Amino acid sequence: MTITQINTITAFVADQDKAKEFYATVLGFAVRTDRLMGDNRWLEVAPAETGTSIVLHKPFPGTSPGTLSGVILGSDDVDAAAARLRDAGAQVDGPNELPWGRQATFVDPDGNSFVLQAHPVQG
Repeated sequence: MTITQINTITAFVADQDKAKEFYATVLGFAVRTDRLMGDNRWLEVAPAETGTSIVLHKPFPGTSPGTLSGVILGSDDVDAAAARLRDAGAQVDGPNELPWGRQATFVDPDGNSFVLQAHPVQG
């Protein structure tokens, strides 16, 4: 068995329209798919230049919105990204300088939590 990529991560959200607005407008993600499939809505977003996407889905039975944690998002400018998130009303901690680099953490409107990390300096 060879696994070559993480295709999609699911973030459970209470209101898909509200989540779509946050991810598209505040984070600047592209909406890749927004389609009804029976009783479900497949709402997939991603940064423009990445293979991995996030599906913003209503919770499955036995799950709750806001349970995603620890996904690390890369940024060329963590300080500007954190400021933009704060201006949009998001809860942001940092940016902080840590042994592995500069990062901030934030939560989406449902409480899904992310790490925003500076791209490592090459060299």
